[in-house]
Formats: sequence, structure tokens, C-alpha cells
Amino acid sequence: ELLRKELGRKSYECSPISIGANTDAYQPSEKRLGITRSIIEVLSECDHPLTIISKSSLVERDLDLLSPMTKKNLVQVFISVTTMDRQLARRMEPRAAAPERRIQTINTLADAGIPTGVMVAPIIPSLNDAEIEKILELATAAGARFAGYVMLRLPLEVRDLFKEWLETHYPLKFSRVMANIQDVRAGKESDPRFGTRMRGTGPVANLIRQRFDKSVRENKLNIARGQLDSSLFRPPEKTTNQLSLF
Repeated sequence: ELLRKELGRKSYECSPISIGANTDAYQPSEKRLGITRSIIEVLSECDHPLTIISKSSLVERDLDLLSPMTKKNLVQVFISVTTMDRQLARRMEPRAAAPERRIQTINTLADAGIPTGVMVAPIIPSLNDAEIEKILELATAAGARFAGYVMLRLPLEVRDLFKEWLETHYPLKFSRVMANIQDVRAGKESDPRFGTRMRGTGPVANLIRQRFDKSVRENKLNIARGQLDSSLFRPPEKTTNQLSLF
């Protein structure tokens, strides 16, 4: 209802909406609540472009909505793959789809004609960064056309939680991981600046960037990532007792 109201404002200017950039669009409760699906329904009704980022296979449920939007150049989907190590995945993302299932989801989306990408995220130096090339290779084989990555940062609300988790599961790597996180964050543990918060800075961040870019070139990813079409947008019809003229 809130989305429909916002899209109906006279001052609204259409540009692609990203679902899942702040938190996953397909939380476990989405199976029961269907909130993400209802949002896609409104966007589909209005021919509004969107991108989806998720680490869940539940996105496959909404192919009936996404496929028609694809034909109008209105949608792109990115599947987040953090690691192919099942033990690390279970420890770090216990409620998310298994790594192999995420690769399968990329394949399912690609087979349905959905422009699909992979997000290697978050990259945690000295914990999962060695898997960058493997993840991109597997995602490409599954049909991914685009790729991106995000470097881990530790804002205040998650800093202590991550440190406790790391100390519990990987005590021998704790010092090295934290040192590298501080290296990519200019001596700090987080960086809120828009220009650097996604990739980091410094020698470790530069090396990761070079490796990622090299693997992207080798796998022929990001060759043609066109802009989604915002020109088709039409405001949602208002609920009223008055009949439409046409």
C-alpha cells in the first residue's frame, strides 16, 4: 500500500528500485508473508524497473512475475554467493540457501531468460577471499552475465557480533582477519563513505580488486550490462468508485 501510494505521487520520477540492497529480499518469513512478492506485483503492474539482490532460492517462486518483466527490460537479479565451502556457509549464513543451491538458482533464472548476476559478498580478507575466482567461474558456467563484490565492513551494530562469531569459529584466524579488515578500512573497522565503503582502500583491497577484475575479464562478465527501461512506467490506478473513461 505504501509503495503504491508513493508511485502514485505526481512528483514521483521513475528510476530502478533495488530490492534487497539493505537486507535480503527473501527472508525465511517471506514464504508465509509474501511481502516481496506483493512489491513485485505492484512494480509489474506499473512497468517499473527493479533489481533484486538475494542469497535465497525463493526468488524462483516469483518467476511468473519476473519473466514477463524481463521481456520489457525491467528486471535484473543478483544472487549473493559468499563461499562455496559448505562448513563456512553453515557457520556464517545458517538460514540461507546452501552454496550449490545458489549456483543452481543462478542457472534457473538464466534459463528463464532473466538477466542474472552474482555478488561475491561480503568478501572477508583471509577468510573467503581465496574463493573469488572459483565463485565467478561457477556462476558464469551457470549462466551469470554480471558480477560484483562488496568488502566487509563492521559498523557499530554488527562489530561485536562479528568478532564474537570469528573468535568462536576461527580463533586461529582472528588476529589476521581483523588486521586485514583494518587494512582495507584505513586502520578502522568500518567506513561509511559512499565512494569507498563497498570496496575498501589500501594494498589488500587493491589486490582483491585486481584479482576480481582479472577473473571478470577471463569469464567475460559485465560485457554488456544495459540500463533498465524507465520509460514504460505508468502510475498505479487509484482505487475509486468512479469508472475509468477508457
